[in-house]
Amino acid sequence: MDFQLTEDQQMIQAAAREFAQNEIAPIAAEFDASGQFPARTIKKAGELGFMGVEVPAEYGGAGLDPVSYVLVIEEIAAADAAHSTIISVNNSLYCHGIVEFGTEDQRQRFVRPVASGEAIGCYGLTEPQSGSDAASMRTRAVRSADGSHYVINGKKSWITSGPVADYMFLFAVTDPESKSKGITAFIIDCRQPGFVRGKPEPKLGIRASATCEIEFVDYKVPAENRLGADGQGFAIAMTVLDSGRIGIAAQAVGIARAAYEASVDYARERKAFGSQIGSFQMIQQKIADMKCRLEAARLLTLRAAWNKARCKQSGERNTLAGSIAKLTASETAMFCAHAAVQIHGGMGYSKEMPIERYFRDAKITEIYEGTSEIQRMVIARAETGLR
Repeated sequence: MDFQLTEDQQMIQAAAREFAQNEIAPIAAEFDASGQFPARTIKKAGELGFMGVEVPAEYGGAGLDPVSYVLVIEEIAAADAAHSTIISVNNSLYCHGIVEFGTEDQRQRFVRPVASGEAIGCYGLTEPQSGSDAASMRTRAVRSADGSHYVINGKKSWITSGPVADYMFLFAVTDPESKSKGITAFIIDCRQPGFVRGKPEPKLGIRASATCEIEFVDYKVPAENRLGADGQGFAIAMTVLDSGRIGIAAQAVGIARAAYEASVDYARERKAFGSQIGSFQMIQQKIADMKCRLEAARLLTLRAAWNKARCKQSGERNTLAGSIAKLTASETAMFCAHAAVQIHGGMGYSKEMPIERYFRDAKITEIYEGTSEIQRMVIARAETGLR
């Protein structure tokens, strides 16, 4: 068992860290306050290859491995979680799904511009009445009489990058009687008539990651934009989420690391009762617990990424490893952010420091791409074989 990163992995990690700390960290608070989409830095991320890390070079990506991808996401998230959310959805959900399940023509048309950062992709699964219960979606896609296109009507909610996206990886019901086996996947051009963007959501955290509701009003999508066959959409969606959860685990590790590092620095600098607070046993306990959880979360995330590459060769699903990593890392992010606020005291509650932002950003990692409750269910079912 080798825990050493390869030379290429170390290089991409260093490049991501330099970009994150020099260009993202200085503007993170400003964009968190305004809620504006950070177009300039996201464009630069595309130029550096971060918007399509695992996408093969022939489709506009960097052509790197899953471990390189989680290293990039951790570094970006340590500077600003909102940037890492945009990059994660672009990589893990949109690009990954089309590369894995799309045709050669679809990869060239819809992956290349997004992986290179020229366009933005989004993922349309959640609806107002169906979050964890994705199979109960109501958005309908009805095929035309001549078979040339589908007409889509319905609503999708909490769409990351929805206000600015150029393309959407969409899931809609084509056969209501077949339930989950009646869901089909499509690639949507967001600039066509019938694609209606709602107002940006006023969120607690990851505020620079633009999110909105999308309504489809008699939207016509060409039949050649269908991904896979009719009825394969739900299976595709769940497989894509296996990848997405690894990205969120890496994001959570980045948030946890930022909270931990800030706490160590503060414990060295801050004095109370004539001593540095880092010499107090209660502070030391928090630092030790944060460090242990952070290391465990990082190792589980790296294992899930390594296993993703292995599963690609074997044809297996990477569900269990991804769920374990996502559950552990997201709860670690929340634990470390909470401890950081406590260590910083009043300053941890002030917007003069980034600690309160880490706290707000950490919470979403326990919710999106499968709540902690869903991850526990996935893990338990995999271990017991019971449903």
